[in-house]
Parts: sequence; structure tokens; C-alpha cells
Amino acid sequence: MAVVSDRDIAAMSPRLRRYATALTGSAADGQDLAQDCLERALTSRDSLRDAERLYPWLLAILHNLHADAHRRQARRGWEEPVDRFADSLALSQAPTDRGAIRDLVRAMAGLTSEHRQVLLLNGLEGLRYGEIAAALEIPIGTVMSRLARAREQLRVALEGEDRDVVRRIR
Repeated sequence: MAVVSDRDIAAMSPRLRRYATALTGSAADGQDLAQDCLERALTSRDSLRDAERLYPWLLAILHNLHADAHRRQARRGWEEPVDRFADSLALSQAPTDRGAIRDLVRAMAGLTSEHRQVLLLNGLEGLRYGEIAAALEIPIGTVMSRLARAREQLRVALEGEDRDVVRRIR
């Protein structure tokens, strides 16, 4: 069993931060999520059995932390601090480009967490179906189904089709 070094884990930081930011929709929340993931990985690196599966292992940690945060939020209720808008992905673009970005951010926010995860892992991170299935610990058929549904929901939301179509897709 090969031991994973602090450097190996730290080298994954940019990818984790990019994915976490896209997953949460906020640079600040993404940074926090990625940092929590790295901290957990560093303290529990002995549980990684195969050093070649470092990135999927980190993604599993990140997704578990993200799911835990959603469960905590559901119990507490939704809060929206004013300073959170400063890190908005939609507002980070030049004013002329904001309309399309804002539409995409809204469409992504309308997806379920499961659909958003597979879409980001495939589209943003470039992972193949098998890698996504391994990272999320779900069957490859579920990955394919979620990805197809996520793409269709995104298309419908961006093209402004009838909401009943989206409900039938889910």
C-alpha cells in the first residue's frame, strides 16, 4: 500500500477548488468546501488504500461534506447573507456578458444536487462515466441517466421551454 504524501494531496487543491466553486455556485463557499475536504484528507489519508485513486477519494470526501452541509442547512433553514452576493459567479463577468452567465447560473441552481454533481464532474472536470460512478459510489447506469436528465433540464431551462417538460424529466 503506497502512502500518499501531503504534497500529493495539496497538488489536487486547484482541481478541488474549481469543482467545489462550481458545485456550490459561490467562490467563498467553494473555497471553504475545498479547504474542509483537504483538511479531512490530510487527517485521514491512512484510510486511502490505493494511491492511484487519490482524486476520486478526494471527490468522495468533498461530496460527503457537501451533503452534510445540505442536511445541516435543511434543519436550520435558508440564510442569505448580503456579503455572499459579492462572490456571485453571475456577477463576476463584465456587464455585457452577465445575461448569459446569470441564465446559466440560474439553470444550474435549478438542477437537483445529484444532477448538478454528475454534470460538473463530466463537463467541468472531464471525468468519464466510470470515474464518476466510482467517485460518487453509484452504478454507471445511474450516472448515465442523471447526466442525460441534467443536460435535458439545462437545455429546457436555457431555451425557456414549458416547466411541465422539466417536471416530467425528473
